[in-house]
Amino acid sequence: MSTPPVDPHRPAVHLRPPRNWINDPNGLVFHSGHYHVFFQYNPYAPQHANVHWGHFRSPDLITWEQLPVALAPTPGGDDADGCFSGNAISVDGRLLAFYSANRTGRWWQPVTTAESHDGGHTWAKRPELLIPQPPTDTTMYRDPYVWQQDGRWRMLVGSALTDGRAAALLYESDDLENWAFRGPFHTSGPAAPTEPVGWECPQYATFGGRGVLIVSDWTPQGGPSHVTVHTGHEVHGGFTAAAPPVRMDHGPDFYAPALLKASEEDRWLLWGWAWEARDAEWSNEAGWAGVLTLPRELTLADDGTVGQRPARELLALRGERVLHRTEHVTRARPVELGEVSRTFDLTAVLTPDPTGTSSLRLITSADGTEYLHISLDPTAGRLTVDRSHASLDARAREGVYTVPCPVARVAGTPVELRVIVDRSIAEIYLSTGQVLTLRFYPVGDGPWRLQAHTTGIRGSDFTVEAWDLNPVAIRQGPLVARQQQDA
Repeated sequence: MSTPPVDPHRPAVHLRPPRNWINDPNGLVFHSGHYHVFFQYNPYAPQHANVHWGHFRSPDLITWEQLPVALAPTPGGDDADGCFSGNAISVDGRLLAFYSANRTGRWWQPVTTAESHDGGHTWAKRPELLIPQPPTDTTMYRDPYVWQQDGRWRMLVGSALTDGRAAALLYESDDLENWAFRGPFHTSGPAAPTEPVGWECPQYATFGGRGVLIVSDWTPQGGPSHVTVHTGHEVHGGFTAAAPPVRMDHGPDFYAPALLKASEEDRWLLWGWAWEARDAEWSNEAGWAGVLTLPRELTLADDGTVGQRPARELLALRGERVLHRTEHVTRARPVELGEVSRTFDLTAVLTPDPTGTSSLRLITSADGTEYLHISLDPTAGRLTVDRSHASLDARAREGVYTVPCPVARVAGTPVELRVIVDRSIAEIYLSTGQVLTLRFYPVGDGPWRLQAHTTGIRGSDFTVEAWDLNPVAIRQGPLVARQQQDA
């Protein structure tokens, strides 16, 4: 199924192929001067099936090249029903991918590998599974993550245990071929209705002697749920959390993030999967589903707070500055800030009225009935994003979502936001490092414009700047045809 020539909802600066299905980012690695981003990909339809590894690479996070499909299921093989999630490393001049081999009817997904000696254009699979069987006392097993630490190779595998806890299981190796199981690296608390049943896509980043463990919470009833981040340190081969886990992204449409260690030291990049928030019928009509988030920089503050911000390279995408306004807004009169395109980067400094809420509204219909509403509540100390009116099409999902913002409670304290909107995805960043990602699908007939509002009796101060974003340049070569030839 082809994508319509002009699709108002297909993002212009977020990574995805022109058509069909994608989900988890995989195998993020810097190799031979390029950032490589692999991803779960169905080359044939906009549904989750026929899972391959698609492949992008870039020298600068701005200009991308779509390379041939890296991994495809082998008919009759251990991965016949999908080359599922994993990661990749650059070692000895080659790329080595670790992934989950999926077969329908087998509850675990064994770990196996494939390698490339030509920068990811062609791949050779390992003839036998690397880790064919899960440990005892597990009920879920998938998604390897491999990294090198203190001269050893280490691997986490997402799991669920028979006692109801979720777990990231640890393996270690000296040669990338022989792996010793060390036991659970970290687990969730005792089984409870609020606890995840399993952890998918475990990722681990180190900041000096401290560690950040990222897991995607999964249940058999609802499937993918949300992403939690655990901070702490390692003790005798196990991870000890220093604080309770927290949501990594406060939006409804973010899952399965993956890490990449940047080419320079001590910078971690992260991409996530933003799924569709509309009926499958609509996605099928459009011919595509799913998008990767923008690359984010991951930080760890002295107090243990994990933060995210757009990768610094993304500033190069900014084109014309389309508005720059400083306004005092009263509840008697919302202020028109100006028009924006369907793909823009906005910074805002809000000094909220402590007696009410202060908000930005992205209006996408001429009559003002279709809009995305972002509001700051000083009393509650939170930022709220409401997409209940963000699409006039009933097939789009609604909902109201919040991000903690304690600084808003301090009277007279400015709150800084950065909002990147790309047609059907919004990534909203607080300067404190909190993020909210959501999808929305405007169908209104008017130019997009911004309004400032307040419900307080004193009024609020706004300073807003916005830039159009230049579309990401993606050079495309042969995709499935090359993979079929290699297979």
